[in-house]
Amino acid sequence: MASVNMADVKRLRELTASGMMDCKKALEEADGDFDKAVDLLRIKGAKDVGKREARTASNGLIAVKHVGDSLAALLELNCETDFVAKSERFQEVAATVVEHIADAKPADVPALLESQVGGKSVKELLDETNAALGEKIEIRRFAVLEGGFILSYMHKTDPQLPPAVGVLVQLDEPNAEVAKDIAQHTAAMAPKYLDPDSVPADVIEKERAVFEQMTREEGKPEAALPKIVDGRINGWYRDFTLLQQAFVKDNKKSIAKVADEAGVKVLGFVRYKVGQA
Repeated sequence: MASVNMADVKRLRELTASGMMDCKKALEEADGDFDKAVDLLRIKGAKDVGKREARTASNGLIAVKHVGDSLAALLELNCETDFVAKSERFQEVAATVVEHIADAKPADVPALLESQVGGKSVKELLDETNAALGEKIEIRRFAVLEGGFILSYMHKTDPQLPPAVGVLVQLDEPNAEVAKDIAQHTAAMAPKYLDPDSVPADVIEKERAVFEQMTREEGKPEAALPKIVDGRINGWYRDFTLLQQAFVKDNKKSIAKVADEAGVKVLGFVRYKVGQA
């Protein structure tokens, strides 16, 4: 086998995101032919795509695509390492997919994977990326908001990496300043629902049962339980519903109050953070 220098190994790693030893072995097998070594790594990657399905893809990025002011798509694309997350190819794939989502508006992830982009299915695009980068690449979730006025806010938790938090906020009327304030608040405070009416009944039933048990264990009188539990449910709403949360820039106002004072209504929001529910 031909001897290889570390500069070529490093360049091959940067191009393919493969491990250092894998790059060294590929170059040795290719007798120092760089292009052949790339092909060998891709072939090896293609064979391993199925095996990678069992791995955890907890890194990645959030990508956004706007179509005017009234339509936007948000995507979480996952990978295994931050090394791949910051690679050009991974980010290009994310941009391609989120643009396709904004255009095609697929119903769910399975429908998205079967849809066609650039003459191939999105699943085929991901499989090719898996093979090239040597990691499990998967679409975790996406959302499309349409109508009214939509603003996005993207946040990097590490300046060396792509955005790990992405937010869409949908107002009934254009107001970029208020939308940005609410989007930044949403990124920081991570609400789960828009308002109490949007919380699923089973979620509230579960929380109520927890609060009832908690209150009984505290020794509160049985007759006082309903009022105490209702108070705790209302506190839960203030913690987890956007409109009832205290505004991060002025905790004397709720988000509902901020919107009302600006003469706008918050119609919806989406918040994604890589690797979190």
